[in-house]
Amino acid sequence: MPLPIEIVLFIFLLTTAVVIARLEDLFAAAMLTGIFSLLSAGLFTIMDAVDVAFTEAAVGAGVATVFILCTLSLTAKREYQQPTRILPFIVVGITGAALIYGTLDMPAYGDPDAVPHGHLSAKFIEIEEKAFLSQDKHAAEPAQHGSGEKAVGLPNIVTSILASYRGYDTFGETAVIFTATIGVMLLLRTRRREKKVSPPNRDQMETTS
Repeated sequence: MPLPIEIVLFIFLLTTAVVIARLEDLFAAAMLTGIFSLLSAGLFTIMDAVDVAFTEAAVGAGVATVFILCTLSLTAKREYQQPTRILPFIVVGITGAALIYGTLDMPAYGDPDAVPHGHLSAKFIEIEEKAFLSQDKHAAEPAQHGSGEKAVGLPNIVTSILASYRGYDTFGETAVIFTATIGVMLLLRTRRREKKVSPPNRDQMETTS
């Protein structure tokens, strides 16, 4: 019996994470981090979380990789090994165990009786389906619904929800990404300016004297 594609991608994710943790070449680690984000985006797409996949591909594989490369241009290219510390492993292990424990009472993946599928999702799907079937073109028209809600009417229900019902949420995510971009650019610019105006060392002062 062939393995589900979700299991295959998850195995690739674990393998990539282990390799990143063991690498000393920071440039190679940065490239593998982008590959990790692309694998995550593919996994999210298969699980029908298209909006999360878009964000992961754009931010994780795109913007974050560029920021890491910009930071490497101002710092060392290789990692200096530090003494092994047990406390971070304990904290990560406890946090992971708590997260796994919190998922034990969750409904099964794709369960139609799950809470998100029983209230708003059913209403959104009904509105979008009626709007799409009642129009000839992909233009926004009022859905034939008792309360008069307006629908996008696209064939992709996820795109319709992102473009209408979750519009403010998507705008907030864009604002967060923009703010993070500006903050990282300012940090890199300050670091470069300090590097240019750094005072000469002692050997240089003795040579000039």
